[in-house]
Amino acid sequence: MLNKDQFADNHFIRTIIEEDLASGKYARIQTRFPPEPNGYLHIGHAKSICLNFGLAYLYDGLCNLRFDDTNPEKESEEYVRAIKEDVQWLGFHWHEEHFASDYFDQLYAFALQLIRDGKAYVDDLDAEEMREYRGTLTQAGKNSPYRERSIDENLDLFERMRTGEFPDGSKTLRLKIDMAAGNINMRDPVIYRIRRVHHHRTGDKWVIYPMYDFTHAISDALEHITHSLCTLEFEAHRPLYDWVVDNIAIDNHPHQYEFSRLELLYSITSKRKLNQLVTQGHVQGWDDPRMPTISGMRRRGYTPEGLRLFAKRVGISKSENVVDMGVLESAIREELEHAAPRMIAVLNPIKVELVNYDEAATESRMAPFHPNQPEMGERMMPLSKTLYIEANDFAMEPPKGWQRLTPGGEVRLRYSYVIKCEEVVQDSSGRVVLLKCRIDHDTLGKKPEGRKVKGVIHWLSTDHAVSATVRLYDRLFTVERPDAVRGEDGQYLDFTDFLNGDSMTEIDAWVEPVAKTLAPEAHYQFERLGYFVTDRYDYTAEKPVFNRTVTLRDTWQNTHK
Repeated sequence: MLNKDQFADNHFIRTIIEEDLASGKYARIQTRFPPEPNGYLHIGHAKSICLNFGLAYLYDGLCNLRFDDTNPEKESEEYVRAIKEDVQWLGFHWHEEHFASDYFDQLYAFALQLIRDGKAYVDDLDAEEMREYRGTLTQAGKNSPYRERSIDENLDLFERMRTGEFPDGSKTLRLKIDMAAGNINMRDPVIYRIRRVHHHRTGDKWVIYPMYDFTHAISDALEHITHSLCTLEFEAHRPLYDWVVDNIAIDNHPHQYEFSRLELLYSITSKRKLNQLVTQGHVQGWDDPRMPTISGMRRRGYTPEGLRLFAKRVGISKSENVVDMGVLESAIREELEHAAPRMIAVLNPIKVELVNYDEAATESRMAPFHPNQPEMGERMMPLSKTLYIEANDFAMEPPKGWQRLTPGGEVRLRYSYVIKCEEVVQDSSGRVVLLKCRIDHDTLGKKPEGRKVKGVIHWLSTDHAVSATVRLYDRLFTVERPDAVRGEDGQYLDFTDFLNGDSMTEIDAWVEPVAKTLAPEAHYQFERLGYFVTDRYDYTAEKPVFNRTVTLRDTWQNTHK
């Protein structure tokens, strides 16, 4: 459920919008989220989704979902479906759904009008020649030898481009602006190129496709977008955006505003590089729980509320937005602390035998599913003669301050009795395989008389524990900026060199019986261990599968210094 407190507090875009509404410039704002369907959405897109849809929600405006599908060889319906699912899962609903390809006929008509107005021409320079003519940041470009073609010749050539008369890459349509412009984007930019590629929506109707800057500006204008929000790398494109809408016959003139993109440390947010991870088999797919994709984070157990909280915390500004992974994990952890019921799991078991166990003298207690949410109810914690406890809750030679089980020491079983370790059974290699303990039947719900027992450990009855597969996920990379590491020669190293070989471990574990009754994507805190979720694809009642979402506290910095 959305509420207005979930979005970034006052920032410069909100100030602009409030001034525009107060002045009467707009009666209602309209934004858009315009992804290219060439991959799955990632954490950076989640920030943009929360901004665009969130502003529309805050100011009672509208937000469209528009697919920028002008690069057909990289786009597919699979990505379209995934993007729509991600936006809805995050809690948002679009006003209208559009595709840039919806406007191909109109874009072509606008291009013809620009030719008739003497503002566009067909060029025969190839890509390398065009780079030579473009100039540099300090040196002006020079006009193409084809720049002064007549209007009639340009109209004829552009129509023949459309009908497929010329080979791919042999001609382009360029705007006639200024080859000496200080902004290189204004040096006669290409707005159409020849590309014989089957389009996922228009099929083989078109062999020419419009470029992003031309398409984006006109799409915004056609949809009556008031505030077109882009990341800062598009700031230098804004003069071209304005030029396009100023030089076509259209009433609405939207304005582009830029904000800093999100850089998440220990991760990457390049679709091309994420695709490389998938195609080279470094991960198990776009929705691998180690991926920073929305679908991957969802499968790992991140929640829409947690991601919206994260987006609020990183904020909106023009300054560099470099965020440590711990900030994201903290937001997820904070949301799950209130929302996730509790369960006991033992991931690395040692068996405990209660040598004096007497079924008639013991009783099982009810335990709350959440210590602060009584409405979540309770479940029974059954006791039996043999138990599982965590291996790291026992130490033959305990360190100073140890408050768990030791030979001759006592601990309380969570929600149950105090036990004392009387004998340690080891195998031939010295590994502890069994602890023989004595239960104090007079300690259920009260302190033992005459002695202090500080430690409390979790446990499971072996008669009732359920076998489960648990996947322990950690950060995918071992360095903060895996795609920005240079070698001794100054060249960037392959980001896959820094993959964390321990980013996923699958173990057999024991969990409470309630684990057999859950639905996929059920979030639980494994007490003392972390937050986990039932896998949305692999979980079954017969064989529960849990993914670790996040640990109870951030241990990464301490263990990777």
